Amino acid sequence: MALAHAAITIGISSRVIKIRLPVATTLTWLILVFFVPFVGALLYLIFGEKRLGRKFTARAKAIRERYQSWLGELPPGIQSDRQGLSPQARSLSRLAETTTSIPATSGNHFTLLDSAESILHSIISDIDSAQKFCHLEFYIWSEGGMADQVGEALLRAAQRGVSCRVLLDAIGSARFLKGRMSGRFKSGGIEVAVALPISPISVFKVRPDLRLHRKIVVIDDAAAYTGSFNMVDPRVFKQDAGVGQWVDAMVCIEGPGVFALNALFRWDWEMVTGCNLGAPAAEEVPPANLMAGKAHVQVIPSGPGGGGKSIYQLLLMSIYSAQRELAITTPYFVPDEAVTIALLTAAERGVKVSVIMPERNDSRLVYYTCRSYFDDMLAAGIHIYGFKGGLLHTKSIVVDREVALFGSVNLDVRSFWLDFEVTLGMYDADFSERVLALQNEYLQQSTLVDPQTWRRRPVKERFIENLARLASPLL
Repeated sequence: MALAHAAITIGISSRVIKIRLPVATTLTWLILVFFVPFVGALLYLIFGEKRLGRKFTARAKAIRERYQSWLGELPPGIQSDRQGLSPQARSLSRLAETTTSIPATSGNHFTLLDSAESILHSIISDIDSAQKFCHLEFYIWSEGGMADQVGEALLRAAQRGVSCRVLLDAIGSARFLKGRMSGRFKSGGIEVAVALPISPISVFKVRPDLRLHRKIVVIDDAAAYTGSFNMVDPRVFKQDAGVGQWVDAMVCIEGPGVFALNALFRWDWEMVTGCNLGAPAAEEVPPANLMAGKAHVQVIPSGPGGGGKSIYQLLLMSIYSAQRELAITTPYFVPDEAVTIALLTAAERGVKVSVIMPERNDSRLVYYTCRSYFDDMLAAGIHIYGFKGGLLHTKSIVVDREVALFGSVNLDVRSFWLDFEVTLGMYDADFSERVLALQNEYLQQSTLVDPQTWRRRPVKERFIENLARLASPLL
């Protein structure tokens, strides 16, 4: 038994060191492998590397050139002229295009939807107006309430001959995929695809906690939605979790940004199903849809299958570029060392840094891990607010009232490296002000963490927080 443990430990440790994971993650795995015999090695084999399987890798390689060619052929008139952007937006746009190959587009109009009711009503209305296609992609779809009305709208659209496709994560939407509405979708002519399914055998080929976390809706070529909102009605979703209703926001885009979100959906659909839907052709779109407004937007996908560093690099650059104000809203606050240092540095050089997060969280481990960062943040002068109106799930960052990052990315290691996410780079001062106004509404329902009161918390709480923080590299 001892020889077997030694052989496994040497083999796994050599592998951990060879693939050059982040240092903190490497050390955490080495400790587990050394001091938790066999179990630590088994956990590493399942969760240690970002394996997506040979089929995923082969498909990504096969279709990447086709999508890059499409992106390169977008009409020059809808691509943003960087010289017309602010210096800060110009740098962020260039970085995002370098890492994702997706350019920023101009001529967009944004509508910020800040309640579940307004989000669902707007999506239902657009589906009822659809003539060509409805593309929906979510981490969670849960039956009940107004989410079922969205399903009914899709069934009506399919009956009219509209192509309806729904892409869902296998874990996040597991109950829905076994439920009544999913069955009605399939019998009603709606195509349903399942992303990243797992089985007892597949866990050794594809890492089971790599998840599709994007939220995307594209209706014809006219409108697209993204943000933090899963297809749920918060009045009935997870009401037994003890954290109140989930509070989310979405943005509806009209204009060329719709093409980029639609291309991302088509990429994800082909990666899951192998079916090529064809890239959306901008020249076939009515001119009115090409210039819906004046705003600039850039679709920034991220995930372990490619573009893995895009959102991480963009986030770090956003923090370091801030000169006056940095306003952050996130449900989960588990930054790594680089992001932590960036936030502390911003506050210490005079930037007003505010972080709004839920006062209560649906994960006890994440709750205590989040709190373990408070001491350093408060000491640097960062304002931390606990939202009391439910589980605040909105993910947004506003930099100097000029640039907004808005989408599905949490401020945690999982979103940075493990989940497939989508973020919008919104290079528009008016929209940034609207997001700030929404954040200020959240502040009205939040309590500022007082540094002196915080330092007087029980020793037991401190110990639990510091213990939980040890797991942060793996969360």
